[in-house]
Amino acid sequence: MKNETFDSALRSTWNLVSKMYNKEASKFDSTMATGFALLSIDSEGTPSTTLGPKMGMEPTSLSRLLNTMEERNMIYRSQNPDDGRSILIHLTAFGKEKRDDSKAVVLHFNKVVEKSLGPEKISAFYEVMNCIKEHAKSFEHFTPTLKT
Repeated sequence: MKNETFDSALRSTWNLVSKMYNKEASKFDSTMATGFALLSIDSEGTPSTTLGPKMGMEPTSLSRLLNTMEERNMIYRSQNPDDGRSILIHLTAFGKEKRDDSKAVVLHFNKVVEKSLGPEKISAFYEVMNCIKEHAKSFEHFTPTLKT
């Protein structure tokens, strides 16, 4: 294939963005995944069961990440008062400080990109991304046939 496909453009761009975020996070002795988790935890606490899907992480990877964050005193866990079977993840004061660092990096990167693109290109970007999302939700090239 001579022309780049939508998925390869998305994947290669995300790979570069991910590397950039990891490079920035390493300046704070952290990782992009940690920063993303910090940004995904609500101020009143987030159920651990919703955090994985919110971040697109598998349960075992999320569990390891949360254990590391707890060891580094960024989060603590408490029983969910609305549902005794689930656990809420909360940020500690140190976690809130680190979330502010992560937020600053993300917002600055977004400002740099916005400044380079302008409103029309930004609008077109989100229009294209929404189109890709909608088609990805329902796309099916091969339809399975049932063997009898």
